[in-house]
Order: sequence, then C-alpha cells, then structure tokens
Amino acid sequence: MQSDSLFYQLFQTSPQVFFELIGTQLPQQGLYSLISQEVKQTRFQIDGVLLPHHRRADLPIYFLEVMGYKPKQGKHFYQELLTEIHLYLNDYQPQNDWRAVVIYTQRSFDPGLPIQLSEYTTGDPSGICGAARLQRLYLDRLPTEWEGRSLEVRAIQLMGAKKNIVAAQAKSLIEQARTESNDDTTLKAVLQLINTIIIYKFPDRTRQEIEAMLGLSELKETRVYKDAYQDGELEGELKIALKIALLQLTRKFGEMAPSLQDKIKQLSTSQLEDLATSLLDFNSTDDLENWLNHQN
Repeated sequence: MQSDSLFYQLFQTSPQVFFELIGTQLPQQGLYSLISQEVKQTRFQIDGVLLPHHRRADLPIYFLEVMGYKPKQGKHFYQELLTEIHLYLNDYQPQNDWRAVVIYTQRSFDPGLPIQLSEYTTGDPSGICGAARLQRLYLDRLPTEWEGRSLEVRAIQLMGAKKNIVAAQAKSLIEQARTESNDDTTLKAVLQLINTIIIYKFPDRTRQEIEAMLGLSELKETRVYKDAYQDGELEGELKIALKIALLQLTRKFGEMAPSLQDKIKQLSTSQLEDLATSLLDFNSTDDLENWLNHQN
C-alpha cells in the first residue's frame, strides 16, 4: 500500500487524527471531512482537502499532501502545490481562510522551500490561520515519547522510524495498545494500522513474517484477543475492512453504483484486504468489475 493512500484513508475515517498530528485541537468531532476535489481549469485532482461541515466560514480549509518519497518536481514542488491551491480558491470561491500541510515520512524528502515563498511559513498576525500558511511535518523528526498523543498518532510515527528499530517500536506500541485500549474494536483498528505500516516498511516480507516480527501470532493466543473473536475472526474486522475499501473506492471513482457496492459487501475479510492493495492499479470501475468477477 502506498504511504499517501494509507494516510488519506486514516484521515478520511478519523479527521481528528490529522489535527492532533499537526498540533491543532479540533473543537469537536464531526466538523471536518477529507475529500478529493477536481480543479476545473486544469482538470487535476487535489487528493487531500479537509473541508469544514455546514459551510462554516469561521474554520479554515486544510490542503494536505503526504510525501513518502522525494517529489519528482524537485525545487518546483512548492510552487506547483501553491498554484494548485490558488486555482482551487479561484474555482470554488470559498469564504474560508486556508492552510497547507505537507507530511514527509523523512526529512530528507523535502526539496527545500524557495526563498521567495518563505513568507508562507511565517506566522499569521491575524491568528486566523494559526502559526503559518504552510506547515511541514517530518515523521522521522517527531519526538519518540510524545506524551498525551493518541495510539493512532503514535502509530503514524512508525512511518518515520528507521528499519532497524521500527519492529521493536511497533511491538512496544502494541503492548501499550493492549494496556490502554478499553474497546476491542479500537484495539483491532490500531493493530491493523500498525500491521499495515510495517507491511509498507517491509514490502518483501510475507504476512506471516510480519505477524511473527510484531508478535501478533502470540497475541492471537491471549484471552483478550480470543474474547473478541466470533467464528475465528475478530468481531468487527469485516466491517473495518469493508469501510476502508469503500472509502478508497469512493475517493478514486466517486459514488459507485449500488450493484457494485452489493458485490463488494459480499467479499470476505481477506478478499477486502486484497482489494485494498489491488485497487491502486485500477484506472476505472471496469477494472473493479473485472476484479470482482474473478473472486467467485
């Protein structure tokens, strides 16, 4: 799974994790939703746009970019990003202020901000837009011990960890999740997030090798894990996998036909996990239909 896709999925499901990560308190849940939106003039797509609900003009729009590699545009990356944002503002004419956030999995991926754009990273005297118009976040530079942060944000930090220590950090976080989580569904979601991140970090390892690396094989034998099982699978696992798959497909192709949604709802958990990876190569709903037809 590509790193940007993983982040967009997470922020679609839990926008509050985005605000926690950038250090901004979300007043209450349900104020924002993450969408992708076309800029009509040039027909390009901005993948991460966090829009306030109910057209609330007192809250800023957030434009999000996640970079798990050095941008191909190099030194022109920030010019192109800000150009896209201003074209969006021209097309949709929102009443809101705005901020841009670029999340790099590694500091070395940042091509550097050109001096003529340095004003975007200085403070906003009005205070409406927070500390700066443009915020850059480096996952490999975040503090290791981030007190008070949620399990999801601590899991995200694993994306910036070095390969020789990430497995140990992930195992430690899994133990914390078992201790801190009072809800089986939340525990499963955090474990699934950690597992997905480690799969991204070690693409050459099998699922069984990843589970062994993280100690998940032993975890499945514990009472707390077994108590959450129904018919050999965690309660709610199918619902979580289905929700993620539908969110991915809706972001990629827009609202799908009911007949397609019905077929997707008939898939097993393992098929939904395969779909989450396969759809990265889909170019149209025809590709999706062909894939579904081969699942029977």
